[in-house]
Amino acid sequence: MKLDHSIIPADISERFSILGVCVLIPTYNNAASIEQVITDVLRYTGQVIVINDGSTDATPAILEKFPQVTVAAYSPNKGKGMALRTGFKKAMELGYRYAITIDSDGQHFAKDLPLFLDALETGGPALIMGSRNMATADNVPGKSSFGHKFSNFWFRVETGIDCPDTQTGYRLYPLEPISRMQLFTRKYELEIEVIVRLAWTGVPVTSVPITVYYPPKEERITHFRPFKDFSRISVLNTVLVLITFLYIKPRNFFRRFTKKNWQQELKRLLLNPGETTVTKANSMAFGAFMGIVPIWGFQLLVGIPAAHWMRLNKALFILAANISIPPMIPLIIFLSYKMGKPWMGSRAVDISFSKQLTLKYMGQNLEQYLYGSITLAIVAAILFWLLTFLLLKIPLKQKR
Repeated sequence: MKLDHSIIPADISERFSILGVCVLIPTYNNAASIEQVITDVLRYTGQVIVINDGSTDATPAILEKFPQVTVAAYSPNKGKGMALRTGFKKAMELGYRYAITIDSDGQHFAKDLPLFLDALETGGPALIMGSRNMATADNVPGKSSFGHKFSNFWFRVETGIDCPDTQTGYRLYPLEPISRMQLFTRKYELEIEVIVRLAWTGVPVTSVPITVYYPPKEERITHFRPFKDFSRISVLNTVLVLITFLYIKPRNFFRRFTKKNWQQELKRLLLNPGETTVTKANSMAFGAFMGIVPIWGFQLLVGIPAAHWMRLNKALFILAANISIPPMIPLIIFLSYKMGKPWMGSRAVDISFSKQLTLKYMGQNLEQYLYGSITLAIVAAILFWLLTFLLLKIPLKQKR
């Protein structure tokens, strides 16, 4: 698909130099399209790096036609992830601060390169995603449409960020935060690993609308292997979700309260006008329940997705769930045995806080503890709900 390049601002190439932006083109056996892709990109900038990922077709001969382009080549083929890692490393060695990746199959258009520069200049350093309009594009493969929605959903779960297109290969990466990462993946899933981990480090994620071209099915060349690559992506998302709920979300929550203005932050969470008093009370109640319910080690892993599904305030949920901090655990276990006693009838045992609160004794009377801990969790949830509701309602009445 030929483009009209007759009207291109003369300062585009200079903007690439001033901003420290290069264009990375990973390629593997795309001899039919790579020459046109490079030609189009060179109309905008000479800061181009091509990563020849072990091509066995005419690609090496075609690249020799462009002596002004930096080429990184190796053999055998190692996958797109390794090609990008090689490209990032080469770009940083050459002193670039940002890298725009563009696919070599002709799906993306060089005419959209200035959009990334515009977003970088106006919004500042960020991960900028080229957002394809999958609803209006012709010949969109079914697996691409499914993968698009699948990837967007998990990115939102893992980062809390709504991104319209997390599978696009047309992106602007900030290289400095990537230089501090030890990347682990090697295939297509690396594109997910990088954007999630950049978001975790606090890099803003924005997007620009781009044009996309899908050739007819009989002309399409793809190296994506549906079973193997979807399996790799699924495993990666499983690991990222576990890290999100076990470390990232609790870390982000507690970071708020290690700042000097933690009192204002707590006040903001409690008095957030965008949430009703009932929602806040429900969040605290559910947090207290999950903090006591007998699934030690899994309270947050189970509770945070449930709080998200119920549209609760996750920060307040985590705050209340910390009722089970280590100093409180002996008291919670003791109260659980006491509250489980009525359920056991003649089989009930009495327990001493100072002498009998041992793992061996707990194991011998586990049933009483389970009944009691669930009862205690329900009672604590009710108390937290009432206290939160009353504490928030009384100031509102006084203010009125």
